[in-house]
Amino acid sequence: MNMNPSDKIKNLPPYLFKAIDVLKKRAFEKKLDVIDLGMGNPDLPTPEHIVGRLCDTVLHHPRTHRYPQAKGMPKFRKAVANWYKKRFDVPLDPESEVMALIGSKEGIAHMYMAWLNPEDVALIPSPCYPVHYNGVILAGAQVHTMPLLRENNFLPDLGAIPDKVLKRAKLLVLNYPNNPTTAVVEDFSFYKDVIAFAKKHGLIVVHDAAYSEITFDGYRAPSFLQFPGAGEVGVEFHSFSKTYNMAGWRVGWACGNSEYLGALEKFKSYLDYGVPTFLQLAGTVALESPQECIAEAVKEYARRRDYFTKGLQKLGWDFVMPKATMYVWAKIPEQFASLGSLPFAELLIDKTGIACAPGIGFGNYGEGYVRFALVTHYNRFHDALLRLKKFHQEGKRS
Repeated sequence: MNMNPSDKIKNLPPYLFKAIDVLKKRAFEKKLDVIDLGMGNPDLPTPEHIVGRLCDTVLHHPRTHRYPQAKGMPKFRKAVANWYKKRFDVPLDPESEVMALIGSKEGIAHMYMAWLNPEDVALIPSPCYPVHYNGVILAGAQVHTMPLLRENNFLPDLGAIPDKVLKRAKLLVLNYPNNPTTAVVEDFSFYKDVIAFAKKHGLIVVHDAAYSEITFDGYRAPSFLQFPGAGEVGVEFHSFSKTYNMAGWRVGWACGNSEYLGALEKFKSYLDYGVPTFLQLAGTVALESPQECIAEAVKEYARRRDYFTKGLQKLGWDFVMPKATMYVWAKIPEQFASLGSLPFAELLIDKTGIACAPGIGFGNYGEGYVRFALVTHYNRFHDALLRLKKFHQEGKRS
């Protein structure tokens, strides 16, 4: 009997955050004081009014413990539609153009499985959030990589995609504000070009907008769906994880083209029972309540960003100042550049206890970079910079 795992599993690259966990475990075993800037796992608490609604619902409304609706309860979907109208001036039909997800990561992977066949190609940026790439492999389809380069503001060059690839391409994936590069779209003609490109080549646009509310310096991220024609070609995925510090709650949503969501709903109905009702009701409160809690979180991330990036600049690190997300995407310093991003990340945590994410874990075009997540107490960044300064000094002597 063949007891090997499926080819889909064997073809997957090592999972980035598992590799980071191994490095952290080794550091803990060495009794190092670990400063974990690796995974984008928000350290700020979920706002009290959201937690309060969850607790009250679980305690006093036992009917919410039963199986939920696969696509989400009407109240939740209506709250999403109302939030979208208020935030982006995008009208959505909550019945057919919104569905609840067990987090946007799950939703994107399931979208691939619902729509991709083995002969299909998905156009995936590199670097990217790992599920953008890995989900295609799990769906049994093929990946064509679109490089995100600094000289191109980390935007894909759609004109560089070969015609023979476009003949088999079915999905185009975008993610702005971008993880890991922190890039944002400032010239909105980019989205208009994407829509025209998708219509010309018969592509489904999958836009991951998980960081739309974590923006700085006056920048306000748009929705892909706010541009004319977007609803004809695409769907957008959102998450409560970053916006409301609800990463462990696993709640998100997809919205947009009803045909594309219909296939996703059908797939999910065979695979899971949807988001627990008590979590959907807590998410509804998050969307319908005053949004000051988001501004407070963004203010804290900005404070950390400003302090940490100022210190990195003094040490000679090269990066683009992030206008969004909770990350700093930085080139590996010249004195360590020959190592590669994974060996550098290993060396950094071994010598300093600082965990970062190696760029190669986000795809081949992430090589030469590391990502620092701004997800620890403000005072810890002072410690991190002191350790980095010593690390640089010792590196120059070796």
